Amino acid sequence: MPLEKITEPAEARTKRHYEDACAAAHALDLVGERWALLVMRELMLGPKRFSDLRESLPGISANVLTQRLESLEAAGVLLKRRLPPPAASQVYELTEWGYESEPIFQALGRWAARSPSHNPALPFSAASFFLSLRTMLDAERAKDVAGRIGFCLGEETFLAHLADGKIEIARGSIEEADLVLTGTPPVLAGAIYGGQPLEVLEQAGVLQVEGDRALAKTFTGLFPLPAKASLT
Repeated sequence: MPLEKITEPAEARTKRHYEDACAAAHALDLVGERWALLVMRELMLGPKRFSDLRESLPGISANVLTQRLESLEAAGVLLKRRLPPPAASQVYELTEWGYESEPIFQALGRWAARSPSHNPALPFSAASFFLSLRTMLDAERAKDVAGRIGFCLGEETFLAHLADGKIEIARGSIEEADLVLTGTPPVLAGAIYGGQPLEVLEQAGVLQVEGDRALAKTFTGLFPLPAKASLT
């Protein structure tokens, strides 16, 4: 049976389309525009308001953010809804299919972390930091470590559950945490990826450690970075 030729209406095609049947090319049609993937990244830990997205992506303009949200919604990657009172504000969140993209971010993160030109000193958001933890956790190192680690980043709190070589992280109360780390994403990344001693960061007044200090020391050693790629 001959294959039926499926065509798209001319008005639906745009100059950014690759006109290529490859699924990877179609993925770039959907999320290949500048800022699109980073908008998705910021929603990986749950819904956000427009103002929250702008705050976590300081380089994006309101106009461009609006365009990306509209195109991602049209593609079925995210949706918008209004929270019930008393919040009564509009938020954006990934669809179930949108959340399925997390392995893409993990693969890109592992690959790009090996780049000799990667600059970890640049600013990054809370969502970026927590996605990096889910990406870089060494399951073998973590297999015998269990605990609830709370993170306090300004007004936001997150709780991580570590067990059986896996880590789950979500926004929420940290009252039941065995350990609470308070600081900014760059400071926490310095302790976890940069090898900066917790005591030094505490003495500098940029990090606060409360609770199980043995767990804190173990936890910061569970996320080894991959070796840099050789360019020769």
